[in-house]
Amino acid sequence: MKKYTLTLIAVVALAFTGCKEFLDRPSLTQMNDGNYWTNENNVRLFANGFYANYFVGYNSAWGVDYTPVRGYTFNDDLTSTGKQSIFETQAPSSRSAVSETAAWLTQYNGPNWNFAWVRKSNLFIERIDMMNGKSLLTPEAYNHWSSVARFFRGYEYSRLVSVFGNVPYYDKVLTDQDKDLLYKDRDSRTFVMDKVYDDFVYVLDNMRLSDGGSKQYLNRYVAAGFISRFMLFEGTWQKYHLNNTEKAKKYLELAVRAGKVVMDNSAFKFTSDFRSLFGSFDLANNAEVVMYRHYDAALSITHHVASYSNTTESQSPSANLALIKSFICYDGKAYQNSAVANADKLDIANLVLTRDPRFEATFSDKALKEASTLLYANKFIDRVGPTYRGKSYPPEYGSNTNTNDYPVIRLAEVVLNWVEAKAELATMGGAAVTQDDIDKSINAIRSRPLDATAIAKGVKKTAPLSLASLPADPNRDADVPALLWEIRRERRMEFFYEHTRLLDIKRWKKINYMSGAQNPDILRGPWVNIAVEVPEWLVAAKVGKLQVQKADGTIVTYNGTNGADLVGYYIPENISDRDAFTDRVYMAPIGRNQITEYLDKGYTLTQTAGWQ
Repeated sequence: MKKYTLTLIAVVALAFTGCKEFLDRPSLTQMNDGNYWTNENNVRLFANGFYANYFVGYNSAWGVDYTPVRGYTFNDDLTSTGKQSIFETQAPSSRSAVSETAAWLTQYNGPNWNFAWVRKSNLFIERIDMMNGKSLLTPEAYNHWSSVARFFRGYEYSRLVSVFGNVPYYDKVLTDQDKDLLYKDRDSRTFVMDKVYDDFVYVLDNMRLSDGGSKQYLNRYVAAGFISRFMLFEGTWQKYHLNNTEKAKKYLELAVRAGKVVMDNSAFKFTSDFRSLFGSFDLANNAEVVMYRHYDAALSITHHVASYSNTTESQSPSANLALIKSFICYDGKAYQNSAVANADKLDIANLVLTRDPRFEATFSDKALKEASTLLYANKFIDRVGPTYRGKSYPPEYGSNTNTNDYPVIRLAEVVLNWVEAKAELATMGGAAVTQDDIDKSINAIRSRPLDATAIAKGVKKTAPLSLASLPADPNRDADVPALLWEIRRERRMEFFYEHTRLLDIKRWKKINYMSGAQNPDILRGPWVNIAVEVPEWLVAAKVGKLQVQKADGTIVTYNGTNGADLVGYYIPENISDRDAFTDRVYMAPIGRNQITEYLDKGYTLTQTAGWQ
């Protein structure tokens, strides 16, 4: 099988973007708008030009945008030394871009104020329509490729709305003469997302079930997985932020439908251990993977994310105590109520043996000073990579020459999107979630096999979740039903360091989790015995800096002689909370220069609510 490694897309993206002026006399040897749209192979090549922007995986070389470990680092799971990274405090002078890159805004996990990809998808739609009018595509091919183009338009608008809320909606290619449209104000997010909804319904009805047979190409199952993600986001946003039950139901029902498209395909199943989803060098035959990005050193398609999981490269920020406490024990209960021996001991060694097996698969089994909290994540590397600690790393585990594959969309996310959408609908008069629903989602995930390493350590699978006896978690927010709490917990365990956490707490209207004043566990690490676990730190340079917090809240600071007393929750060096923030940080401001540009041309561009 030919492996798609996102190399050919650059040729089409650079040679022909649809955004450039063309010479009056067309070239006979290069692609342009006059001689390109003649056959389905060229259409496919143009579609591939979207892949690096939307199916980023581990990115490439030293790229960090939309990547685990190196990109998704701003959320309540992660803590650094010193002062915590802050939210945006004022509107930027400029927030506009026109290039077709995957550039993003870290604090919002989404794109800049950039409509280049909207334009590209609209051009794609118009050119496909033109080909159809000339009978250059069969009806089936037309339906497929128009749904591909509409999927990318819906994808881009979903991301823009998640960052900015209201955005101008365009469904056609504009020219310099279309000033009233080019400089129109922002449309409401609900108007935009209704348009996205229409695109996504079309996609689910028309996209091919398979296009080439490889899990590296877009098909209806891949699209459905992403649609379940975007519709869950918007449905819950409409519920918790806008109190719009009608729209919440509409979007959530589509999330359920999309999830079912994937779940009804028996080819997708939970047959892989957790670690192999991220450390494998070839995911082609992994039944849990719906789409993956392949890396190949021979083609110079590599990344660096495994290097930052190899236990030698530093990890800052890294996992904090709040995340640790969210992991369920293997008996299926919150640690405060668990019957598992030592469940209440929050040191790394005991956590590995008492928690859901995703803990062991995600983290090193001992404290490592390379992590800002001492809890080091090696989730995105295979079992072999960390064994080179203290030695020279081969290219696949060091520098920017890593070649492990990334699961761009996988069954676990789809089923968790699906069951959460169903649970949310149940709170608004929909059918109740059944035990069968739980068995197809959360319990299917928990039934994953364990690899030999985990078994050798004594790790156990987590007991199934039962609707009749949901865990009694004393940390549950009073305004969150017990079932939704457990679904949210499952997401947190499943997606650590991945794309979901900041967007999850935003759509749930729980951004307060980012405040150390309200959530002090985000400013602490695991329980450690410094003298035993990190004895190299008992040196003069650490006097007055090295600290732990006892169970009663007492803070012990290293004074050069009290190393034996440094037993408690680790306090990252020079730790301090992030600056206070308000609800305006749910949405990003636009640039002041863009507002001025509109005014200079006689138009109005409204600033995001709460910003000036």
